[in-house]
Amino acid sequence: MAVAHKSAISVGLIYVPVSLYKTTRNTAISFNQLCKDENGKYQRIKYQKLCPSCNSEVKSSDIIKGYEYEKGKYVTISNDELERIKSKTDKTIHVLHFAKMTDIDQLYYDKNYYIVPEPGGEKAFELLRQALLSQKKVAIAKTVMGTKEELIVLYPTKTDIIAKILFFQEEIQPAPTINKVSVDKNELEMAKTLINSMTDKFTPEVYHDEYQAKLHDAIQTKINGQEVVVADDSQPNSVIDLMSALQQSIDLANTQASNNMAA
Repeated sequence: MAVAHKSAISVGLIYVPVSLYKTTRNTAISFNQLCKDENGKYQRIKYQKLCPSCNSEVKSSDIIKGYEYEKGKYVTISNDELERIKSKTDKTIHVLHFAKMTDIDQLYYDKNYYIVPEPGGEKAFELLRQALLSQKKVAIAKTVMGTKEELIVLYPTKTDIIAKILFFQEEIQPAPTINKVSVDKNELEMAKTLINSMTDKFTPEVYHDEYQAKLHDAIQTKINGQEVVVADDSQPNSVIDLMSALQQSIDLANTQASNNMAA
């Protein structure tokens, strides 16, 4: 597993060198863009970076970062200048304060990283993990990853500390307005019954990306020279009566639960 970011956790006078690793991997099947040439063979599409003025290809080493501050006017900034802007403190995961685990709305969470202490920092790291977990608190911190300043939550688990990247407040869009409607008491009770009848322990390993599995099978089918079978695209019937739909859903959930117990 490749290191995504090298840093250090700074809490008061405590300084723990750490490495961050991605918690997830992309398992989606990717496609190449192709063109059929005059001989009937498939060739991969190539993209060139062209200068519109001289109509010539530009090498990656010759490309400059620029910010358009007025229409057609740019100020350029080099990679060295970007590095000089970042201080040593910026690259450090600097703990600002601590908060309750329940204080942070799920809306703010973006992506996660495993935090692994460097040799010699294991004890301080474990001390922080146990202290946070025992008080059900998280650390709110800031750092710079790449060229972006990140707001981070250090979230303790039974075995690790997870770095959870947060969106800044200015990145969160306001929720669309929803018309308020009244809910009948009987409808609410039936909805609760439906939820209770369908409540089960979350077991992540039983859920799989079925589309990717079908896509893999379709690709293998074509490799074998066979036709891809059309998927069932039938749509469920429109639901008009809410109470009837709730009752039917409850009956279905109870039937499925009975079948699972009998299996």
